[in-house]
Amino acid sequence: MTTYRSIMEITAAEWLQALRLPASDIPDVVIVEGSWWRAQRTGWRLGYLENVRELNFPDIFWGRWRGRKVVYCCAYGAPRTVEIIHLFGVLGARLAVQIGTCGGLQTDLKPGDIILPTAAACRDGVAHLYSKHDSAGADQQWLRVAQHQLVTRGHVTHVGPHITWSALFAQNGDNVQAWHTAGYLAVDMESATTLAVAQHFGLPALSMLVVWDDLTRGRSFLDPLTPEEQRRLDAGNSAVYEVALSLAEKL
Repeated sequence: MTTYRSIMEITAAEWLQALRLPASDIPDVVIVEGSWWRAQRTGWRLGYLENVRELNFPDIFWGRWRGRKVVYCCAYGAPRTVEIIHLFGVLGARLAVQIGTCGGLQTDLKPGDIILPTAAACRDGVAHLYSKHDSAGADQQWLRVAQHQLVTRGHVTHVGPHITWSALFAQNGDNVQAWHTAGYLAVDMESATTLAVAQHFGLPALSMLVVWDDLTRGRSFLDPLTPEEQRRLDAGNSAVYEVALSLAEKL
């Protein structure tokens, strides 16, 4: 009988060789960002880091931040996000941080507010492959540290339940109503994936998401923001990355 070896069985030593990454350069923190604007986000985020290099797999960048080793990848959607967290979960990274934007599901949310999911419902199509649970939880200690830093910077934060959905274009009004009624704060396409895969590998993880869409009022990313809303959105997008880097300093 033929025995097939799966990617799930590839060892850390094999992944290091494939990535051309010395074991001494295994990152302290892995930051993944869900965004269409890959070139913009990547250039922006890598501008904070020193000694940046792209690893042997595309769009996975290694650099240093104040002595800490950082990996950044703009990974849109669950199928790409899972690969990044799986890789560095196997390799033994110390913290995973999901950043990006989200659609607000409660009427008190405003563009630029920052969502900190305590747990994300797994409707992403991937998390269930790594976890038997219906939702994936964030590391509560790191969540508290992140919230404190964001509030200290003057940002409005909301901590609570979240949902991750598999396809942006497949969200309809019935979905939004059901999610709103269920009490979810917001929806994205990556957080449950990051949290579930990280948990599978014993990797502490959290998510920080900036509210963009206002789904309870029917406003999507296609609709213009006021200058003040745009300012808050931009400030939030800067803050979540800067706080992710600052968390690396606390490891």
